[in-house]
Amino acid sequence: MTSFETPSFEASTGRRCHNAVNPLHASVYFAPEPQDELAALGLERGPMVYLASRAAPLGAVAAGTVTATFYNFNHEHVQRYIPAAWTVTTPAEVLAARLRGADRTLQRLLGNDALTSAEMTETAELALRATEACRREARPLYAANADLPVPEEPHLALWHAATLLREHRGDGHLAALAVAGLSGIEALVLHNATGTAPTSALFMRTRGWSAQQWDAARDRLRERGLLDEEGDLTQAGATLREETEALTDRLDAAPYDHLGPAATARLTELAEGFSGALRAAGAFPSVHFGRD
Repeated sequence: MTSFETPSFEASTGRRCHNAVNPLHASVYFAPEPQDELAALGLERGPMVYLASRAAPLGAVAAGTVTATFYNFNHEHVQRYIPAAWTVTTPAEVLAARLRGADRTLQRLLGNDALTSAEMTETAELALRATEACRREARPLYAANADLPVPEEPHLALWHAATLLREHRGDGHLAALAVAGLSGIEALVLHNATGTAPTSALFMRTRGWSAQQWDAARDRLRERGLLDEEGDLTQAGATLREETEALTDRLDAAPYDHLGPAATARLTELAEGFSGALRAAGAFPSVHFGRD
C-alpha cells in the first residue's frame, strides 16, 4: 500500500489515520512551488532540493547523518549534494523556504475556502493533539522536526503536524526494516514489487541507485525467497512486508492511543476529505506509481 492511497479496511486504525494524514505533508514532493522556493536560495533543483529540505531540521549535518536517517538513499548520491547545500544556504533559510513552498502548494491544490474552513482548523487541532504522544527516543527526523515552532495558520499547522506524524512513523518503520534484515535498496525493491509504490525509475533517480544495483538487490531478494523469477512478491515476501508494517504500527501506536478511538476516527475522516481533494487536484501524478 502506498501512503497516498485510500487504505483498506484491513489496515490498523493508526495506519489508516496515517495514510489519511500523510498526503497533506507529502504533496510538497510532487509540487513545483517548493522547488521554486528552494531553488531561489541557490540550491540545485531535484536531489539537492529534496535532501536539503528534508535534512534541514537536523541542522548543517554531513552526508553520513543524512544517509543514516533517510535509510534508502545511496550514500554516494547523498555525498554529491550534502554538505555542499550548506555552502549555498543555511538550514534556517531552507526551513523558511520549505514552509513557503508548502503554503503555496496547499493554496493552489485546495483553495482558500478549504484552507480557512472550520474543518481545516479542527483537523489541525486533532493532528497536533496526536503529536503530543510522539516520542523522541531513536527517532531523529521526528525529534528534529518536533523542535520547530508550530505555524499559526491552520493549514500550515496541519502541514507541520502531518510532518511530525510522518517522520515519527517513518523513523519507526526504518527500525522495522532493519529488524527484517532489509538494506535500503532492498526495501525499495520489495516495496516496488507491490505495484502500488513509486516506479523503479523514480526510486532509482531520486535515491541515486543504478540499474545494476537495483538488479543486484532484486537478485538478493530472490535468493531469500521474497521475490519470484518475474520479480513479483512471493508469499514469503508478502508476509515479510505485512510483518514489517505490523511492527511499524506497534511502534507508531502512541499518537492514536493518545487521541482515542473517536478522535482518531474523526481525524481520519477529515484528513481523508482533504487528501481526496489533493488527489483530485493532481497532487500525486499516476505516472510516478507502478512497477516500472
